[in-house]
Amino acid sequence: MTHDFLSPLTGSFAMPAAENPTVAMIEAAFRHHGLNWRYINVEVAPDALGDAVRGARAMGWRGFNCSIPHKVAVIQHLDGLGESARLIGAVNTIVRRGDQLIGENTDGKGFVKALQAVTDPRGKSVVLFGAGGAARAVAVEMALAGAARITVVNRSAARGQEVARLLSENTPATAEYAPWEGMFRIPAGTDIVIHATSIGLFPDVDGLPDIDLETLHPGMVVADGIHNPPLTRLLKAATARGCVTADGLGMLVNQGVIGIKYWTGIDADAGVMRQALIDLKL
Repeated sequence: MTHDFLSPLTGSFAMPAAENPTVAMIEAAFRHHGLNWRYINVEVAPDALGDAVRGARAMGWRGFNCSIPHKVAVIQHLDGLGESARLIGAVNTIVRRGDQLIGENTDGKGFVKALQAVTDPRGKSVVLFGAGGAARAVAVEMALAGAARITVVNRSAARGQEVARLLSENTPATAEYAPWEGMFRIPAGTDIVIHATSIGLFPDVDGLPDIDLETLHPGMVVADGIHNPPLTRLLKAATARGCVTADGLGMLVNQGVIGIKYWTGIDADAGVMRQALIDLKL
């Protein structure tokens, strides 16, 4: 009987790292699918990032995630970028392809995959709240998934206009910026409303973005990027208004599904991963 004591390695580089629940979700998937793989959550200081990536190369890691504050800084240590990672200008998933480390971004891909369970973005009119890193990733992936019109709503005009310009110049979608001053009214004819700011994230569980809830109508799909708590005040209000919803926990899970597919080639069971996160009682 032969034994193989060499596990393929994946993991995460971040600082801080202790609060990151991804390890529980990914390792649950590895166990469920009988993969003798490991996911190692590592705290890496910014000035040690180059050493960490070189170490992962030297140890033959199959890939790893990068979280705050490394999503942009890691790019200089990689051999190439996927299309959306290049447009977004940030990387959260690194994949070994041959002897190269390629940077991908699953922040928006996970969002779109979760959203596709309830609606197809193709040809749709989208209102997106936020213009930070997560919003930018979601905007790019929605455009690449075929959304026809994307309105970027943001407090800072400069950042909102930058995301709208990025979409207009690099994707097939039509994009425009709309100022977020006071209560924002969702325009009639909107198909998908996406909230991609940190409002409502634990401990701000009572937070509600400044949106006129009366302008949410049945037939609209409302998605919230907040994963903790999964059922935000916005999603409760949207459900009460008859909207179909998609939650941030589904987006986090689908980021993991996509990452595992990049690394192992298998389609991981999203239900097992979601349950692992729910069991943590975040």
